[in-house]
Formats: sequence, structure tokens, C-alpha cells
Amino acid sequence: MKGLVYKSTGNWYDVRTDSQKTYKCNIKGKFRSMGIKSTNPVAVGDHVFFEIIDESESRGIITKIEKRKNYIIRKSVNLSKQTHIIASNIDYCFLFVTPSNPNTSSLFIDRVLLSTKSFGIETIILFNKIDIYSKEDIEYIDDLFNTYTKIGYQCLKISVKKRVNIDKVENFMNNNVSVFTGHSGVGKTSLMNILDPELNLKTSEISKQNEQGQHTTTFAEMFDLKKGAKIIDSPGIKGFGLIDIEKSEIGGFFPEIASLSSDCKFNNCLHFNEPNCAIKKALENNQISNFRYNNYLSILNNDEDNFRTNSFK
Repeated sequence: MKGLVYKSTGNWYDVRTDSQKTYKCNIKGKFRSMGIKSTNPVAVGDHVFFEIIDESESRGIITKIEKRKNYIIRKSVNLSKQTHIIASNIDYCFLFVTPSNPNTSSLFIDRVLLSTKSFGIETIILFNKIDIYSKEDIEYIDDLFNTYTKIGYQCLKISVKKRVNIDKVENFMNNNVSVFTGHSGVGKTSLMNILDPELNLKTSEISKQNEQGQHTTTFAEMFDLKKGAKIIDSPGIKGFGLIDIEKSEIGGFFPEIASLSSDCKFNNCLHFNEPNCAIKKALENNQISNFRYNNYLSILNNDEDNFRTNSFK
């Protein structure tokens, strides 16, 4: 029997078949997932094969996972060096950005974009809460919008509350599997409730002390929306991490750096203080954004462990 994993709650997985019947499945013994050293070999979004062990109680055992086109991993919450697969087979990641209440820094944006690019997931940036922007907010968002559009990212200015451009978001989501990411309180769950009011997902207020929302999701789950859209919600998706990325690879995930790096004198140029660096020249000629370059350096100069396992909050 073949199905799609909709929910993961530890040792049990909800697997839905094409006939829309859901089976509660576990895995038999040790189950290695394609060589990935992970605390959970099966993830939401996986296409799996399973054997029915009790039809009356809709229970089964997962026997095989189909090859994934991509997946998201974060560091395991325990002290081991293992990782935790958050979700798989994703078509779009929607990154929610707000200038205040809460503030989304450009460094957070670039870390997420670097992570999703390394996972092979296309990311669309949603600048939310445009209905309450101040003059300073507008200037900040316009700068980000223009910068990311120029280097090839699709960007939308939206208002979940006023439902501005929500139809454009829906058009991307139709017949695709998506994930939402961003700080708590930026409107992810509110948008899900608008897209399908029957979900009635719990949202929470922004803390006045630190302008951070309280994340309400406790486990990974996929929801069916209209027009074939599927959305995966998980607490781990708010903090994408960098897994198994060498320092020399970081620049390759910055489109504007990747496009010019072949002009550097040295093939292993890190674009920091090497001579005849094409990136430094482009920076001087305003071909590359200053804040993007500074964020690149910030990520580059993190400790080695941050490149390999840490999750960014």
C-alpha cells in the first residue's frame, strides 16, 4: 500500500492513501533513511509504502520511503550529532518578513535563503503587514524588496489582515506543497486560517516586551487547502539550519556572488581579504548590496559548528 505522510508525532505517522483513508503507522525495528543519520527516518511529505497490520483500527507498518526530491533538516534537540528531518518534497518555501512587530533582520532573511537554497527549495519572500507600515518601515522594506528582486528572488508585499495580494500567494500554492517560515507573530498561522477557515489553527499575541510571537505548533503536520494546495507546519521550520556546508561553499548560495566569483584570481577565494577579488570590486562599484555582503561575512565568520549543525532563531 502506498501513501503520503501527513503527520509525525514521534514514533507514529499518519499516512494517507489516494482513497483519502488515513492509517496510523510506525516503523519496524531500525529503519535507515537513505543513509541520513537522523533521529526520525520518516518525515512529513514523504511518499511511503506500508503494510496494513490491522484494517479495523487502520494501523500499519512503513516498509519503504520513495526517493525525496528535497528535504529540510535541523539539528536534533538532544546532545548528539544527529539531525532531525523536518519535512520533505517541498515545492515552495514562503519566508514571512515584517519590519516591526516583530522585526525581521536582513541577516535572518539571508540565513534562511542560504539554507533553503542548500536544501534545493525555491523561496518566495512575503513582506507582510503593509497596512501598518510607518514611513521608516516602507523605506526599509523597499530596500529589501528591490535588492532581493534584483538578484532573482520572487517577492510580494501583502497584508494578511487586509487580504492584500493573498490571491497571488494562493496562485503559487495551488497544486504544490509549501512551507511557511519566519519569526513567530509574522502572520504564518493567520494566513493559513484565511486560506482555509475550517482549519481554525491557534494563533497567539505578540509579546510587548520583545515583539516576538509565541510559536503554537508542537509537531509537524500537513494540511490540505483548496485547489490542491498542501501546507506543512512545523516548529522546526522557523529555524532553518546549515547542515554540512563548508565555508568555501557559502558564496555559491548567494546568487550575486556566485555569478561573479569565477572572475576572482583564486578559485578558492572567500571574498574577504584575498587580492584581485571580483566580489570586492563589484562591491566598490555598487553592483552588490552592502548589507548582503556584510551578512555573507557574518555567516562566513561563524564558528565551524554553526555551518554544520546549528539552527538559526
